[in-house]
Amino acid sequence: MRNAFGLMLASVVAAVVIAGVWFWTSSPRADAAPPQTIAARKAEPLPPAAAAQAAKDDVQVTASLSKPPVPVQQKPACANPDALGVARTVVIDTTGGPGFGFEHFKQLDFLQDKEVVLTFDDGPWPNNTPAVLKALADECTKGVFFAIGKHATYHPEILKQVAAAGHTVGAHTWSHVNLNNKKMTEQQVKDELEKGFSAVRMALGAQPAPFFRFPQLQHNPAAMAYLGGRNVAMFSTDLDSFDFRANNPEQIITTVMTKVDKLGKGIILMHDFQKNTAEALPALLRRLKAGGYKVVQMKAKAPLETLPEYDAMLVKDAKLPTISSRPVGSVVQTVTE
Repeated sequence: MRNAFGLMLASVVAAVVIAGVWFWTSSPRADAAPPQTIAARKAEPLPPAAAAQAAKDDVQVTASLSKPPVPVQQKPACANPDALGVARTVVIDTTGGPGFGFEHFKQLDFLQDKEVVLTFDDGPWPNNTPAVLKALADECTKGVFFAIGKHATYHPEILKQVAAAGHTVGAHTWSHVNLNNKKMTEQQVKDELEKGFSAVRMALGAQPAPFFRFPQLQHNPAAMAYLGGRNVAMFSTDLDSFDFRANNPEQIITTVMTKVDKLGKGIILMHDFQKNTAEALPALLRRLKAGGYKVVQMKAKAPLETLPEYDAMLVKDAKLPTISSRPVGSVVQTVTE
């Protein structure tokens, strides 16, 4: 019995020892428990300047993560480093029909010393107008073109080239008739004006500038009043090249340079219809550059709204086909490639 009691006591002691060892080696320790959360001290507010900078930095970082902005399209650089170019561009408010060119209009003296405006009448015309456009493009400069309505209907593709090159396109009547002729009725004068503008609009596929020059610079008072009511600016000239009388290109250059040197500035009248003008222009532009002259480009604040009845008249007179409602595939079919 004593042996049985001793055996039982030994077993109990062994169990206690085992439990103690397990406790100290396997159970979670105080130093392994998660740390207690301690509240941090509230951050001090930033000074106003620092806070603004921080906000700015935040915006900049946010912007850098967003879609990058589309780059601004830059105008193509002129290929000619010594080009005449365009010194400045002016926008004309044609309300009331202002007049330009001191040969007939004295009120608006907007050109500064050594400034010129290049203007061309009577186009568009094959060979000559494209040659004028090339000369202007080579010097990266611009002009104002006063197109004859009939010529615009003959060669609309050329007039489109004029507009596409960035030049201003106005009108020069329908048929280049002298509007100051006493045989012209008031209705005939109106027809020449409006039909000319409608023809230019039809050729361009867009409204022309409200710029007009009288053929032969013959200013009909009634027509001037009418154009004023239509808010069309009227152009005379400061110096006439008389290129239609010139025997050769050199004569045009001499005439223009002699007059511009005397006046010091001005609106120059030329004709892109004339072959001698087209041939003279490259050298003339270089002479203007060498003489210290600068080109001013004139644009209209708003285009002219042509009259619908004259637009319709042009379509009828030209016997243009009506627009077909048939699909292209039923009208045009490819038979070979």
